[in-house]
Amino acid sequence: MSQYVVPAYPAYHVAPAKAYVPIAPVNEQTPYSFVYSVNDPSTYDVKSQAESSDGNGNVKGFYSLLEADGSTRTVEYTADDYNGFNAVVKKEGGYTSDIAYKPTAAPYKPY
Repeated sequence: MSQYVVPAYPAYHVAPAKAYVPIAPVNEQTPYSFVYSVNDPSTYDVKSQAESSDGNGNVKGFYSLLEADGSTRTVEYTADDYNGFNAVVKKEGGYTSDIAYKPTAAPYKPY
């Protein structure tokens, strides 16, 4: 029976661990605002969004997109620490049909 020999590896220098120091306090919020939109007629990708925050936890914004039926869905939202997240969804335009679905009963045929 042969004995396994552990190869000798060179000792590597390990840098001492450094304490993590945050750049800014974790609970500090920064006001922000952004807007973007896409309008690509070749793929029918039409959407937009805007959002802003006052830096005190109050967020307000909206987004909209073109649905497959040609309608536009718009969502307006607000969020804060007191009321939480609230959204209002609207749908405008789109395909409408005057044809109502009327099921017809198939005649009974005994075997």
